[in-house]
Amino acid sequence: SQQIQFADDMQEFTKFPTKTGRRSLSRSISQSSTDSYSSAASYTDSSDDEVSPREKQQTNSKGSSNFCVKNIKQAEFGRREIEIAEQDMSALISLRKRAQGEKPLAGAKIVGCTHITAQTAVSGCFWGAGCRWSACNIYSTQNEVAAALAEAGVAVFAWKGESEDDFWWCIDRCVNVDGWQANMILDDGGDLTHWVYKKYPSVFKKIRGIVEESVTGVHRLYQLSKAGKLCVPAMNVNDSVTKQKFDNLYCCRESILDGLKRTTDVMFGGKQVVVCGYGEVGKGCCAALKALGAIVYVTEIDPICALQACMDGFRVVKLSEVIRQVDVVITCTGNKNVVTREHLDRMKNSCIVCNMGHSNTEIDVTSLRMPELTWERVRSQVDHVIWPDGKRVVLLAEGRLLNLSCSTVPTFVLSITATTQALALIELYNAPEGRYKQDVYLLPKKMDEYVASLHLPSFDAHLTELTDDQAKYLGLNKNGPFKPNYY
Repeated sequence: SQQIQFADDMQEFTKFPTKTGRRSLSRSISQSSTDSYSSAASYTDSSDDEVSPREKQQTNSKGSSNFCVKNIKQAEFGRREIEIAEQDMSALISLRKRAQGEKPLAGAKIVGCTHITAQTAVSGCFWGAGCRWSACNIYSTQNEVAAALAEAGVAVFAWKGESEDDFWWCIDRCVNVDGWQANMILDDGGDLTHWVYKKYPSVFKKIRGIVEESVTGVHRLYQLSKAGKLCVPAMNVNDSVTKQKFDNLYCCRESILDGLKRTTDVMFGGKQVVVCGYGEVGKGCCAALKALGAIVYVTEIDPICALQACMDGFRVVKLSEVIRQVDVVITCTGNKNVVTREHLDRMKNSCIVCNMGHSNTEIDVTSLRMPELTWERVRSQVDHVIWPDGKRVVLLAEGRLLNLSCSTVPTFVLSITATTQALALIELYNAPEGRYKQDVYLLPKKMDEYVASLHLPSFDAHLTELTDDQAKYLGLNKNGPFKPNYY
């Protein structure tokens, strides 16, 4: 039977070019996904108590207090949430069963910084590995799921509505532990990698591999690599086909509307919407909005993406050309200062502003924390920013990731991403010394295709097989890979 252990028989990860073909982003290594002034960053639902989890003494049923969550008593509710998610993650479950037998991550000590939801919990710590876990976003944690993980013995430090200080405290609690030293990093956004690199260089040098899944985090890895400061091999999962073409596109196509409707109850028919960025996330957002009858504009810096938007029927404009007339502004570029104070000043009354990129740097929220503007919290994750003349701009999740801050994301798509992450961890951890140098690598297409094949039975999909003659004609192996490495 096919083994999970890919290190011996899989081709080496293809290096991604670091000097050519990459969009340059002016994002410094030191920037984090919490970079904004936020005296109100710990906003949570009104039902939540005011005592910080850091001030509570909690233990699970086994007597362990090696965690920090909102309320450990919610563990049973969280366990049921995870069980619901498992129903739509059959491929990941099948991989999990094989991993329990083969234990490909035995001895691995993984420190993780990802969204902590029912879906990510399914992939949590069943790989036969030790794990310490914090959240990569201060609003996306599902408290009951974090409690369920803590009850199961996972060292998890996260809760919904963390402050800036809490965010970094949680990461530090995961890394700085007596008698335990991480040898693998699983990151989403690059904050954990940055923290270990800056604060614990001796630990960083002993890391066997980094797996990063976001556009933002990948750019930060390439910056480290270009500066000659990346002293461990890293896996760029974001640019793998099974992440970019599925999570970024299909996940956002469904979750953008969910997040907007839950927070604003807006009707999209006839509304004018501008989507900043037409990468995979932007494509998903535009498709969903167009289907509901919205008039969609696109902004782009890349002529290829701009031409794609034109061919899909969207008008490509500069943000300044439409900012006075649009009803909704959505950012999904991975860049910073895409929506500036000047843009915000020119928006019409009740314009909705939100971000679908990983980091909160796309909308200049800091410029709105000025004495002349009034902030009014109208519901969870929804602020009205009021100008002196009475104009209101509706800001969602303080410019942070909309779908995971304000709603949920489709479970099935996250199964694809989680399976890809798991295989990347397994490969990096088990690879013989010297196979991977101190650089950033891409997942080989053979693994991408394996992840996709695991998910086809959910649709009762039947693949056609090449004949020997057809395979020879195309110059392919009958069992793949079918795509070239640059795809």
